Amino acid sequence: MQINRLANYLNQQKGSHSVTLVFYFFRTFLVVMATVATASCGFYFRSSYNLPDEIQKLSITSFDQYGALTREMKTQLRLHNINIVAPAELVSNLRLSGESYSENVLSLYQNSRVAEKQFVYTVRYIVTVPKKGDYSFLTSLNRTYLGNPWTALAKSVEKDMLMQEMRVEATKKIMRQLARMNTQIEEFERKEAEK
Repeated sequence: MQINRLANYLNQQKGSHSVTLVFYFFRTFLVVMATVATASCGFYFRSSYNLPDEIQKLSITSFDQYGALTREMKTQLRLHNINIVAPAELVSNLRLSGESYSENVLSLYQNSRVAEKQFVYTVRYIVTVPKKGDYSFLTSLNRTYLGNPWTALAKSVEKDMLMQEMRVEATKKIMRQLARMNTQIEEFERKEAEK
């Protein structure tokens, strides 16, 4: 009787072990398939950019060389391992032409005070690739802001924080646009080859 119980117990353990192995192999197979599928479809993480070779070494010129936008743009370029060099004839250049900031009133309280505003931040820039042309771009961001008329000091601090957030987001959009320049450079090279 004891021997039968022991045999039954061992058979149960043997069966659960094989189920565990099947589950382990199935899970490993799914992970491998998911990795292959994402790698083969061109998936990449949002913060990793496939920048053109012509932009791996870049100079920056700006309307405000020591301004907040220029400093933030240099930070983004360094984060993506782009070598920032002095302007030269055969070096690609990112020229920050200007930034603008505007406010629009979206709604009012019953007493005619501003209840909601829309902030619009715009950056104009030109990318010059030696012997491949100049490319002009415009990046624009919109944010809405609900105002409380009783917190005037907090509004100015919050407005400054919102400006900085929009500036950072604008530089990230510029980086994404630089990554998309591969297509524009290839188009330019194709047109030049047809001439």
